[in-house]
Amino acid sequence: MLELSEYVKIFIAILAILNPFGVLPVFLSVTGSSSEAERAKIARTVGLSVAGLLALTALVGERVLELFGISIASFQVGGSILLLLMAISMMFTKETRKTDDLTPDLRSVAVVPLSVPLLAGPGSISTVIIYANLAPGPLHIGLIILCVILASFITWIILRLASRIGRIIGPLGLSIVSRLMGLLLASIAVEFFTKGIVRLLPGLAG
Repeated sequence: MLELSEYVKIFIAILAILNPFGVLPVFLSVTGSSSEAERAKIARTVGLSVAGLLALTALVGERVLELFGISIASFQVGGSILLLLMAISMMFTKETRKTDDLTPDLRSVAVVPLSVPLLAGPGSISTVIIYANLAPGPLHIGLIILCVILASFITWIILRLASRIGRIIGPLGLSIVSRLMGLLLASIAVEFFTKGIVRLLPGLAG
């Protein structure tokens, strides 16, 4: 088990990589003609889907890596590069989360593409696997899952209030928040890379 401050940091990292503000424009676009009740149902489904997928990742992610013969250190380095690329995209592109072919079926868009891959994509899955392997024991995994649930809950709240948030802060505000999330994510990626490369090449630690 890690220090309590480390779990706060993990929670912030998971929330940053989910970046619910970044998916707000897509959410509003997909649900543009929906009633508030329908939007609430979609937001709830998104929150539950993201929480379920990432919790499952925390439980079995390491076993999947072992199945393919991938070490945690290698995955940490590879995952950090992916996170850094996502962070750069969040900071420098006009729209941080896109989808080219949005299905009009509101019963399915809550899962694809809103939950997967826009929120629970490769970056967030990589993040959860890496953090789940920082310490042994079921208590640590349980706390990682708790961080996932809290981040998913906040994501649900933000999507539930999407219309109000969109009106209050506007496109410019969403863009600024997304870029700040990207900067935070870039810092996390550098830390992941440093820890992973030191584990792969212990001589660098000296």
